[in-house]
Amino acid sequence: MRRILLLPLLLCPLVTVAAGASPAASWRTGWGLVPTADATAQGTVAGPVASLTLEGGAPQWQARVENHLAGPVQVALRPGAGAPALPGLPLQTVLPSSANRVVARLQLPPDAQRLDLLLDAVPGDPSARPQDVAYRLPFDARRFQVTQAPQGRFSHGDAENRDAVDFALPEGTPVLAARAGKVMQVQGNFSGNGQDPLRDRERANFIRILHEDGSMAVYAHLRENGVLVRSGQRVEAGQRIGVSGNTGFSTAPHLHFVVQANVGMQLRSIPARIVAPQGELHFAREQGDAGQAATP
Repeated sequence: MRRILLLPLLLCPLVTVAAGASPAASWRTGWGLVPTADATAQGTVAGPVASLTLEGGAPQWQARVENHLAGPVQVALRPGAGAPALPGLPLQTVLPSSANRVVARLQLPPDAQRLDLLLDAVPGDPSARPQDVAYRLPFDARRFQVTQAPQGRFSHGDAENRDAVDFALPEGTPVLAARAGKVMQVQGNFSGNGQDPLRDRERANFIRILHEDGSMAVYAHLRENGVLVRSGQRVEAGQRIGVSGNTGFSTAPHLHFVVQANVGMQLRSIPARIVAPQGELHFAREQGDAGQAATP
């Protein structure tokens, strides 16, 4: 019997050969990093970033990992909590765009009754070196309001979103690429919003775009069916990529814009210089008072 366990703060589920414990809750604050409970009868665990498949049979197994994104993904494979040590684990590697590879060949100890593995997967290549570049405003407007600046108290306190900017936009506003790149990941079929993190964080529609220096921009809270690009597509700065909305963990229609980098199995936001028609935007970083205006 195979059982799939979803554990808190993990990017991919635990795969267990033989009986396991009861599933626990799954939760993460990142964009597109929350695993799904989908799995096939063959023991493949599906997730939005990467999936792990065990091939072979006891006592010898192959761990195959598939990268589901159109860009690099760093993965880490290790034994589950309390599981016996295995030669070659833990390991970390970077999988190129859409790669499907055997990353480990595992020999179970003679007395082991089951194989527990944890696969963590984070978008981006940790060897990338993001450059200081100017981003264009991700929509067309001469006047606009910033409802949450970098380091905002409501939802910009974590490492992945500390430097994010929330722009108040009416639903249906065209969203434009702030910088050229390749569409790495999209999610666009959710509707509705709310203020329950456990329920609503996973339901934000978004686009992740990979830039030539390895940094990644996320455009989030897009309208249902408001993603106008496909994974793997090349986009240019100023190109229309989506439609703003109010999906996920959100109190009002807006666009959440953040630039991120993988710093080694962890996403961190990067301060982005945003240039509007009036000039470069400057934000008063005062721990996120709502309704702040950006000034050129």
